[in-house]
Amino acid sequence: MDYPVNIIAVLVAALVPLILGSIWFNPSVLGKVWMKASNMTEEKVKGANIPLIMILSFVLNFFIAFILGSMVVHQTGLFALFANDTDTTGVAELQKLMEVHGNKFRSFGHGVLHGVIAGLFFATPMIATHALYERRGFKYIAINGGYWIISLAIMGGIICAWH
Repeated sequence: MDYPVNIIAVLVAALVPLILGSIWFNPSVLGKVWMKASNMTEEKVKGANIPLIMILSFVLNFFIAFILGSMVVHQTGLFALFANDTDTTGVAELQKLMEVHGNKFRSFGHGVLHGVIAGLFFATPMIATHALYERRGFKYIAINGGYWIISLAIMGGIICAWH
């Protein structure tokens, strides 16, 4: 019995924040506003090891996408119900359930909905909490929160639809 989340979809979804970030944080889009809101300077940007940052970002995005899969693909809960079954009855029941319910709520739009929910009620509050202690303003929260809301929405759509 295969896990209902496609690992290839997770890998592709992990690319989304990198691609969106290259647009979102571009100086001609929100990059200049973000730099001011985050106290980032051109010197700091130029002194960064960008290839290493991109690789580590992809790995971290993979972790996010992997967990997001269990939020947007409801069938993963079925696997948890039978995780500790040692007899074949549980496996047979799981196979029957997946045959009947395996494709329910498996659309791009459904994944987007849950991605937006994760961005609004999970990622953005974490960003806002840090921003409060770091004395960052509303623009910082809005730019970073918006970036993760859109990233998680697209990631959720990809993961949920690609089965």
